[in-house]
Amino acid sequence: MPRPRKWRKVCCLPENDRFGPLGMPKNRDEIINMTVDEYETIRLIDLEGLTQAECSEQMNIARTTVQGIYREARKKLAESLVKGKILKIEGGEYKICSGHRNRCGNVGCGRREFKRNWNEENLGDD
Repeated sequence: MPRPRKWRKVCCLPENDRFGPLGMPKNRDEIINMTVDEYETIRLIDLEGLTQAECSEQMNIARTTVQGIYREARKKLAESLVKGKILKIEGGEYKICSGHRNRCGNVGCGRREFKRNWNEENLGDD
C-alpha cells in the first residue's frame, strides 16, 4: 500500500487563477493546469527569494518534494509562455495555513504581507 501524501501548507490562494494570451484559445488542449502547491513553490522561491530548504520548512514537506514540485511548476510556466497556452491554477493536495485572524507570521507568508499592508492602509490620521 502506498504511503499517503502529506498535505502541503500554503499561505493563501492566488488572487488570479488564470493567465494566458490575450486571444484566449477555446480548445481544452491549450490549457495547462498548475496545482496550488506548485503555485506556492513559485511564489516562495522565485518571488519571496526563499531557498528550497526554507520553502520546504514553510510548506511542511521534504526539500526533495519541493524540488520535484518546483521543477514541474517551472516546466508548466515555460510551456504556457512559449506555446501561448492558458495557465489555470487549481487543485492539488494542500491546506491553507491556520490562523486566519492572527496570520501565521512566517517569512514568505502571503498572509504576513497582507497583514502589513492592511495595517498601513488602516492606520489613518485620526
